[in-house]
Amino acid sequence: MYVYLLTNPARTVVYTGVTSDLERRLYEHGQGLGKGGKFTGRYQCNLLVYFEAWPDAPQAIAREKEIKGWSRAKKERLTTSFNPTWAPIDLQTWDGKATTEN
Repeated sequence: MYVYLLTNPARTVVYTGVTSDLERRLYEHGQGLGKGGKFTGRYQCNLLVYFEAWPDAPQAIAREKEIKGWSRAKKERLTTSFNPTWAPIDLQTWDGKATTEN
């Protein structure tokens, strides 16, 4: 299970989600599918900037709810600690390390 944060190209919106299949869910967001697709589609929020893996659904859902309750500033600190430049993460090429490139 994964908890993830998406943003838009201007980095003005942060969306928090949970899924068992991160690649499939990112595709769905990009295509505007599902309930989350309506929000992410409206705000062009389709850039993965943060994610974390959890061993089971209850833990992942609890973490998603925790993050959703945070202020924007706290979500920014979490993302920046993992991905300092907020560079979009491509799961096909990601090497497991946060990038420092702009």
